[in-house]
Amino acid sequence: MSTSPDSGPSRPPQTTRRHLLAELRGPGVPPRPLDARALAALAANPGCRRRALLDGAGVDKSALAAKLGSPAPFGQSQFAIVRGNSFEAKVKADGGRELLRLLGVEEPAGVSVPDLSAAGPEGRVARTALALREATGAGGWTLLDHPLLALEVAGSPVYLEPDAVVVRPDGGWTVVEIKSFPTIDGSADAAKVGAAARQAAVYVLALERVAAVTEGARVAYSVLLVCPKDFSNVPTASVVDVRKQRSVTRRQLDRLTRIDEIAAALPEGVSFDVAERSPEELTASVESVPHQYAPECLAACELAFHCRARSREAGAVETLGRSVRGELGGLTTVGAVLAAARGEAGDPDDPAVAALRRARALREEALASAPARTPREDVECPC
Repeated sequence: MSTSPDSGPSRPPQTTRRHLLAELRGPGVPPRPLDARALAALAANPGCRRRALLDGAGVDKSALAAKLGSPAPFGQSQFAIVRGNSFEAKVKADGGRELLRLLGVEEPAGVSVPDLSAAGPEGRVARTALALREATGAGGWTLLDHPLLALEVAGSPVYLEPDAVVVRPDGGWTVVEIKSFPTIDGSADAAKVGAAARQAAVYVLALERVAAVTEGARVAYSVLLVCPKDFSNVPTASVVDVRKQRSVTRRQLDRLTRIDEIAAALPEGVSFDVAERSPEELTASVESVPHQYAPECLAACELAFHCRARSREAGAVETLGRSVRGELGGLTTVGAVLAAARGEAGDPDDPAVAALRRARALREEALASAPARTPREDVECPC
């Protein structure tokens, strides 16, 4: 069977891809399973090929970072986990009365709460899909507590467990995210809300797979975020639109399914086998994969400290943040920025160069006009 010239390169079989990824993480090393947090972190930095490859291959990035000499204090504290579990239990107490009240259901007695227990993750995924179909066909309110969903990532299933999914009488499916960070005066920490939205978008994508084969089902692109109100433990809810996060995550997952294309560009002998390779060999392997560091990586990736150190050594402006990087245009290093500001390099017609020189001139003018500061004699030294 022939293919047209425009059909593009043919994909290798799944067995070839799995063999390739297994060779990258090391023979006999089981892949580290992904979860919703890891997939959401991919969406937070979609341009990082390094993270895409390591996550797609199932490499233990915590062990890798430790072997490289840049361990990261990554993950939630035990206190935060206990506090989150306690708040979630309060929200779901009495058959989910508080949660249903936030959804506008005043009488929870008529709400169905199916049992989702089954043997193994495959059984729980199948039981969740059946419960979703039955709830959609029944035409009433249904609360699914910790359903289990599945997504295929790089040829392997990833199991995802949202806090809850609510099925409405009209067939709409809504993801519920319960977080323990507070909403103070009607607003919450933007970074934490963004992380929760990206995580919920992963669940939305997984639900869409089930909805595609369920008659009358419709997955809502707005999720319900439940947080403590002010400094109390009283739950309050807000609706968060995750359409943008869903689109970014879907593109990133599509990229992971073509992870063999990223791996094909690697030099010969690249391996991330933490047990068998020396720190020098691992450093060379990691540096052979392009990365895109940003300060936000410190809260989402185990390799962030290693990538930050390399970015600082190279003088990359990415260490100053994405917004600064975007404003500087073609100036990619701190040295180039300083040289442009001093008039030693750069095109004067470049808006970024012109803005830097203007800022430097204003700074020098302000310093020149400021009165010289002399130490006060009537102030005693506290030493």
